Amino acid sequence: MIRSLYTAASGMKAQQMQVDTIANNIANVNTSGFKKSRLSFRSLLYQTYREPGLPLANNQNDVTGLQIGSGVEVSGSRKMMGQGVLENTTEQLDLAIEGRGYFEVQLQNGERRYTRNGTFRQDFNGRIVTAEGHLLTDAVTIPPDSQGVSITNDGQVFSRGEENVLTNIGTIRLHTFANEGGLRAAGNNYYQPTAASGQPSATQPGVQGAGGVRQFTLERSNVETVDELVSLIVAQRNYEVNSRAIRVSDEMLQQINQLVR
Repeated sequence: MIRSLYTAASGMKAQQMQVDTIANNIANVNTSGFKKSRLSFRSLLYQTYREPGLPLANNQNDVTGLQIGSGVEVSGSRKMMGQGVLENTTEQLDLAIEGRGYFEVQLQNGERRYTRNGTFRQDFNGRIVTAEGHLLTDAVTIPPDSQGVSITNDGQVFSRGEENVLTNIGTIRLHTFANEGGLRAAGNNYYQPTAASGQPSATQPGVQGAGGVRQFTLERSNVETVDELVSLIVAQRNYEVNSRAIRVSDEMLQQINQLVR
């Protein structure tokens, strides 16, 4: 019974972390470019009372053995990098990536981060920056007399001048990773490369497996609210069942104590 208390408690801890993950997914359902997370689980150590294949009487072998597990733990989390729904907007610097790739931005301390949130703005110098003011590293500067900006699917940026004359003022590149699941979530919808993800590879949109860029568009979160609510109900029921196992174990221990008395 003592073992069952700890085993069920490990299940409750795992389900609590599952609920935390689901809650974060639901909270970011309207965050542009957000990618939902999914937990994976693994069983803990087993205590072997009888080895499978152990010789028995009458020249027989134990075909199954006897092993008792000690619970479960969270083995890891993974960002699900599936494409979110593309939503049309009226802002010329709202950009969405259709396919693989990330925008590269530079923080004020010089570090670089990667994001799929294409909610960009123009600062007082004409540079393209994020909503937090972090600079897009592609060094695209919009002229002061520009009457508008056009961005093609392959990342070419054109400034519209007088008489609708278009002038190429730069290219927005995308950055891809060998293993996107190995990226480290750094908050503010940014990611950092790790040894698991590999270093970023900069390329023009539409080349070498990179996706395309769509202007006047934002990529919505890939969180499906209905799926998350179903997972939340399942996690809640699993939590209740584990708590019930603890209560049953406690009642059994209580009965044993009463026998001693």
